[in-house]
Amino acid sequence: MEAEVAAPTLAAPVTHYENFPVASLLCPPHLRQPIAAIYGFARTADDIADEGDDNAAERLAQLDAYRGELLAIAAGQAPGARWATVFGPLQVAIQQHALPVPLLADLLSAFSQDVRKTADGATYADRAELLDYCRRSANPVGRLLLHLYGVHDAQALAESDAICSALQLINFWQDLSEDIPRGRHYLSDADCARHGVTRAQLATLQSTPATRQLIADNARWARECMAQGLPLVHRLPGRAGWELRLVVQGGLRILDKVDALQGASLHTRPRLGKADWLRMLGRCLRM
Repeated sequence: MEAEVAAPTLAAPVTHYENFPVASLLCPPHLRQPIAAIYGFARTADDIADEGDDNAAERLAQLDAYRGELLAIAAGQAPGARWATVFGPLQVAIQQHALPVPLLADLLSAFSQDVRKTADGATYADRAELLDYCRRSANPVGRLLLHLYGVHDAQALAESDAICSALQLINFWQDLSEDIPRGRHYLSDADCARHGVTRAQLATLQSTPATRQLIADNARWARECMAQGLPLVHRLPGRAGWELRLVVQGGLRILDKVDALQGASLHTRPRLGKADWLRMLGRCLRM
């Protein structure tokens, strides 16, 4: 009988493009592995929800199986072979750092919601509904990081939520040119109505005075959310605080680029280049 192969315990390095550092050299060395494990868990779930040719039912079934694997390894069971490279390192992180498993499960709830809304052609009614999505799709990551840093007070959690919601909103406005053709985007019904923009107009990916105002208004909202969380960068100790500064500046720099495109982000996705990272570092020093 063939011997069972143990699941890997070290997380894969982060290679996917992001607007901010993940488990970088700025991160406290003893936390790089658990942070990379959390990232790998979220990245893989996001790919299940978004990538490939599976239909909605198949994606939801995979996410349900993924959730089952999360609960199994949290209960101490050995990771299965299918996602061993994800759940092996994550199980180590859960055991060594007592990660709150419900926060990880919240991420999967958001990914499943994405699949269902895309399949149904559903949209978000208003900003409150969008923020509820952010509460599950983004805010858990910040809370998991604060848990690793040993920061648990209510003010820090609220500021982390504001930063993470802002980063999620920024990602929405960065990805309009990719999301709209996929049949899913996050410009709310209320915001579209307020600016006189129809879904049919958005589907053309053409910038108009109304769509420019719509995108600018939502970019301004994301910037306001980020401002609510900024005090947190001064309250996290050492390297953690510096990495958070760079995360914040990455989001704000993307917003600068969205604003500079003046609505053209409907058909052009802004990205960060080397010069942007140098600018972000300079801004970090002035925070």
